[in-house]
Amino acid sequence: MPLFITEYPQFFTASIKGWYKLLEHDKYKDIIINSLRFLVEDKRIKLYAFVIMSDHIHLIWQMQPLIHPQHVQRDFLKFTAQQIKQDLKRNHPELLTHFESDANDRNYQFWKRRALSIELRTDKVYQQKLDYIHWNPVKAGICKLPEEYKYSSALFYHTGVDNWGFLTHHRD
Repeated sequence: MPLFITEYPQFFTASIKGWYKLLEHDKYKDIIINSLRFLVEDKRIKLYAFVIMSDHIHLIWQMQPLIHPQHVQRDFLKFTAQQIKQDLKRNHPELLTHFESDANDRNYQFWKRRALSIELRTDKVYQQKLDYIHWNPVKAGICKLPEEYKYSSALFYHTGVDNWGFLTHHRD
């Protein structure tokens, strides 16, 4: 008997601590892309939409059966932070001071605490968040049209071609 998905799709936002523009560098965007790819291939999530901006990310994802959303969010943010930290230690140690933490459980913190996660229970709200994600780079002045921005799912929705290899159209 197939397992039923019990979770609604979620609009998820995570921001870099202090709004530092850490994700301006493509190598850090690629860490996020590779982590999302892993989560899809490991059948933890379906990824419907994303955008990676210089200081934050927006996603629409849906947990697969028996997968707890808070565990995926925690693991995703922890893994990407560790990968970024390793690169900074090797290549840009002077930047680590921006992310020092007083917390007992860590020396550095890259993501702001309490990422935003909203269940998308209606088509209207879902479409609103999808449009918000795709128009984010346009509103930031990075491009003229959403599909021109590389680190986004907008081109997939514009052409139907999944250049990333891990997206699911929200109508599927």
